[in-house]
Amino acid sequence: MNPFIPIIIPTFQPDAHLLELVAALAEGGADAIVIVDDGSGDDFSEVINSARELAGDRGCVLTHKKNMGKGASFKTAFAYILENYPQATGVVTADSDGQHSPACVLKIARCLSANPQSFVLGVRTFDSRGIPWKSKFGNTLTIKVLRYVTGIRIQDTQTGLRGIPRDFMQYLLAVRGERFEFEMQMLLESVGRCPILEVPIETIYEPKESYQTHFNPVADSIKIYRILGKKFFRFIFASMFCFAIDLTLFTLFCRFFDTRVPGYYVALSTLAARFVSASINYTINYKMVFKPDAKAGIAGLRFLLTSVAQMSLSAGFTTLGVIAFHHVPETIIKAIVDMVLFFVNYKVQQKFVFRTTPPKTQK
Repeated sequence: MNPFIPIIIPTFQPDAHLLELVAALAEGGADAIVIVDDGSGDDFSEVINSARELAGDRGCVLTHKKNMGKGASFKTAFAYILENYPQATGVVTADSDGQHSPACVLKIARCLSANPQSFVLGVRTFDSRGIPWKSKFGNTLTIKVLRYVTGIRIQDTQTGLRGIPRDFMQYLLAVRGERFEFEMQMLLESVGRCPILEVPIETIYEPKESYQTHFNPVADSIKIYRILGKKFFRFIFASMFCFAIDLTLFTLFCRFFDTRVPGYYVALSTLAARFVSASINYTINYKMVFKPDAKAGIAGLRFLLTSVAQMSLSAGFTTLGVIAFHHVPETIIKAIVDMVLFFVNYKVQQKFVFRTTPPKTQK
């Protein structure tokens, strides 16, 4: 049996672009077309009804009485498809503003059909002429922030043309986010759940005077970066929490070992404190921060190797610091050493310990 891939088109106060897209998808053999009218109002009922007619037997329109946001529209469509299309192996989401050509939408559907477990992204090229500088800047900045914070390396963070596997679609119903930020949340939640597959698509931007968008560059951008910030601050919280545990235990162990093994008490205290704090840190980072696609045992082995290296560096530099600055309390020296190692450790954990499978690009 061939994979069944419905097309989801969320829309708010649509124009002729919606009609052109729906007509072409219906003619192109789309399995199903699910339009979500996100509270457009009576003034746009004629366009919505025309879209329903153009979709024919393959289409349906789901309606929000008031505008709830793009993320809410996705969830409404996800729930409908899961209940009414049990044969669906996944869905494709497409925008109604003319940025996605019908050929590219069907291309993503075919790619998802061939890769039903992958999260497929239709990626645009932002180095072409005619691309608004705000779009270039926004996408480039978000790419860099996403890469630094999460380690996810993709070419287009803002694309609305996506192929979503059925299991991931079902999972996304419980994910927070009702508006444009939900698309960023999708990227973060895909880590460890499904591989990302990038597929080049046509880059379409209309002249500024005719281009219609409901994206608020200030309010919606704040929501998007707030999501990225949460992930980074989880890492900081985990690190600072475990740092506090480590420092407290180190102080206690120093008081215990300094008269018993005076020549080695700093190194021994460092190792004992780090063993406890590292175990806690690994658990938090694996389950709450990075959520890697590697199994816990493999990530745990990597974490152990890096922890041993970090413990050795911490113990060595702290010991040297105590010898060189014997009037400075051991706790202060250790705090300085570990603060430097913190920045190194973040990148090591992201790139080695909790690394994710890099996205694949399909021509």
